[in-house]
Amino acid sequence: MAIKSSIHIKPCKVTSSGPHNRRTAEYMRNIDKSKIYIVPELTANNEQWINPGFGNPDLQAHYDYIKRMVKEKTGRAMQEKERERKGKNGKIVKVAGCSPIREGVLLIRPDTTLADVKKFGEECQRRWGITPLQIFLHKDEGHWLNGQPEAGDRESFQVGEKWFKPNYHAHVVFDWMNHDTGKSRKLNEEDMTEMQSLASDILLMERGQSKSVTGKEHLERNDFIIEKQKEEMKRLDATRQYREHQLEMANQKMQEAENITLSLIKEVHQKEQQSENLDRAISEKRSKLNREKGSELLDAAVGWATGKSKAMKNKIEDLRREIVTHEETIERLQCKIQTMQNDHHRERMELEAKHLSELNRREAAHTEGTTRLKNRILWQNHIIGCLGFLLLKTSDIFRKAVHTVIRFARDYYKPRFDTEQVSDIKSALNLFGNDKQSHRAAGNFLYITATQKGKLDNREQIKARREVDNVVEGQYDQQQKRGFSMRR
Repeated sequence: MAIKSSIHIKPCKVTSSGPHNRRTAEYMRNIDKSKIYIVPELTANNEQWINPGFGNPDLQAHYDYIKRMVKEKTGRAMQEKERERKGKNGKIVKVAGCSPIREGVLLIRPDTTLADVKKFGEECQRRWGITPLQIFLHKDEGHWLNGQPEAGDRESFQVGEKWFKPNYHAHVVFDWMNHDTGKSRKLNEEDMTEMQSLASDILLMERGQSKSVTGKEHLERNDFIIEKQKEEMKRLDATRQYREHQLEMANQKMQEAENITLSLIKEVHQKEQQSENLDRAISEKRSKLNREKGSELLDAAVGWATGKSKAMKNKIEDLRREIVTHEETIERLQCKIQTMQNDHHRERMELEAKHLSELNRREAAHTEGTTRLKNRILWQNHIIGCLGFLLLKTSDIFRKAVHTVIRFARDYYKPRFDTEQVSDIKSALNLFGNDKQSHRAAGNFLYITATQKGKLDNREQIKARREVDNVVEGQYDQQQKRGFSMRR
């Protein structure tokens, strides 16, 4: 079956895209032990290309460069987070944050080369101004089959004792910004349709149908694997239902044969009873004829009765042979039913064992991940506690800010910081630096230290967290400016 072209564009997660695309050693160590979608033996077939015109290959560094560029070109900071604004009709409208780096996942053929995908990226840059930063060809991903592939499947192949269905695809990381204006490129649905046609033409693939036609949503890697496993389970369930139907039909045939046999046995008993009655009649007739009419009449009567008795016995013998035939048929059906029941029981046990093994593996992996995360949190809390203790002992400014947060959180009737409290907290934030990122880190540290030092409950923690964040994000500065303007 021909592979249809398909491309899915989404915002690039700069922190996780690189390790996954490059198959770093740490990434390979941390993936699921069962390697549910990656075959390490095939990773050597992967290829990659980094745009030499963009110096540093680190996506986070390029992302930070774009933020600075947007600030220089537009005079405004790049809007990274989703925000809300009021539309002309008075309704609240959600505005998505800027996605300066986006990643396209492109289906490819087994023999697609890096040069083919580079040509696609260059054509995208020429038509829409989106610049390819990185290209990765992945030929080691897919999903394991539960058994052998279906007839006509020419893509799956055997790895060890299991069958693997590959998912050949490429990751194209784009710079989506116009570096002359500092604004994001705007591509509409017609452009995305044209991009899919472009992929089909350059990669020599059959044109896939648009999502607007099929109505299907793009599935991420793990969701795609789970969907394939569900399809395999449905196929196995259909096979099980078919075999149960065969077993039911065999049981019906056996029941019919048993009913026929019982009917024949009943008929034999009736014939035997008739034969016995006839023998008694012959005996009585012979005695009567001996007494009344002599031997001539006796011989005639005996001959008539004897012939009828032989015919009756022959019919009884035929019925017995027919009973034997039906009993042999019943025995064969019972053997067939027993074999089908054994096969069905064995397959069910194997399937249940496989499901139990998969469930145990996932629970173990989840438990291990949870334990690792808890240990990391405990260690971080320990480090934060030590640093907080050190600052409380050595810095009057930090100690004063911590006590300010604790007193404010415990004050049930005070909803906001006053001017002096804001000043104390800002002084503590400035100990860590003057930029926004340093203030956020300092705010988190101040909040955690106050929570531990003051042993705040849930309500107090929520109140302290909210107002410390408001100080960090400049909410109090904006309110003071608005108040000053109103007084003037």
